[in-house]
Amino acid sequence: MPASARKLAVLPAAPVAPAPNSLPVSRPTMPRAEQVLPYLQAMDAAGWYSNFGPLLMQFEARLQARFSDGAQVVTAGNATLAIGLALKAMGLQPGARVAIPAWTFVATAHAVLWAGYRPWLIDVDPATSMLDPLATESALADAPGPVDAVIPVMAHGAPIDLDAWVLFQARTGVKVLIDAAAAFDVLDRGPLPAVVSLHATKALGVGEGGFFVSRDPVLNEAVRRMTGFGFMGDRVATIASTNAKLSEYAAAVGLAALDGWPGVRERYMRVAQRLRLALMGRPDAAFQPGWGLTWVSSVCVVDLPAGSAATLADTLAEAGVATRRWWGEGCHREPAFAEYERAAVPVTDALARSQLGVPFYSTMSDAEVDHLASSLSQALDRL
Repeated sequence: MPASARKLAVLPAAPVAPAPNSLPVSRPTMPRAEQVLPYLQAMDAAGWYSNFGPLLMQFEARLQARFSDGAQVVTAGNATLAIGLALKAMGLQPGARVAIPAWTFVATAHAVLWAGYRPWLIDVDPATSMLDPLATESALADAPGPVDAVIPVMAHGAPIDLDAWVLFQARTGVKVLIDAAAAFDVLDRGPLPAVVSLHATKALGVGEGGFFVSRDPVLNEAVRRMTGFGFMGDRVATIASTNAKLSEYAAAVGLAALDGWPGVRERYMRVAQRLRLALMGRPDAAFQPGWGLTWVSSVCVVDLPAGSAATLADTLAEAGVATRRWWGEGCHREPAFAEYERAAVPVTDALARSQLGVPFYSTMSDAEVDHLASSLSQALDRL
């Protein structure tokens, strides 16, 4: 390396002064070290650190107890892996076409490709930002070929009509897997297989992790086998698989997170309700139906005047308020998926220009909520 290049390489970056009243778009809520410690001590006492140890079994049992219909839980290293493994376990044809919403996080499409299938990106309903079962059924007639499965996404953790999707599956024969990555708070039944994320940014997080849930014991066993080299209580690899287990360390964090979940949920709801009240007079800043009233997640997504998201993001940044377009321009705009089939997606395109993630976290102070509401109102007035 030339001397000049070496000299440039060690020059410190120019300091960037933080904006006044800076508000981050998110702050993860994770258990504190002292809350996790008793579980770590139990792990050390058992001498079991991975491979479906006692803490993981306890964690899965407590997650499973949240489901009112006897659905079973299988943990995995992350939700993207869990979606891919679930698709594999569902017995789709090699190279099968899987319908997914264009309006979703890229992990949904990545999981389909990782599992060896082809995503077909289709449009969502403007009222819910999610796939509609009747509209999806109609879209099948115009599909570029047979569709073996569909992955409805619970947008930013919002409730979904599970029973309507059960009927869709019965009518069409197309298998349904629910991407419930952000929906830990609301998903409490398992009539259809679903995957929940336990990433640190989610309402209940372990750092990296996820879980699969369903009432189908055969499917549950297949997913479990796939998380551990194809083993199932022995050392015989019965199927080609991978290593997607959740460790005892992650389970320790998860157990501590479950201990604190009622209080964390209450704080999320309090912050959400204060923000709703602060923006009550702004019909041009609409929240997802029921958000902060009957359900909550770790993010706040606001519907804004058509096409205004980018402008408002810039204006809010000037006020020190960070924002995030959580799903970018939509999966169909991502270079990684450019070659894959898609339907016309005008609703997705409109949502990408009109929805914006704004600061929201369980530890948000009243002053921070008020600053956000005031800054957003002023930014809207400037449109």
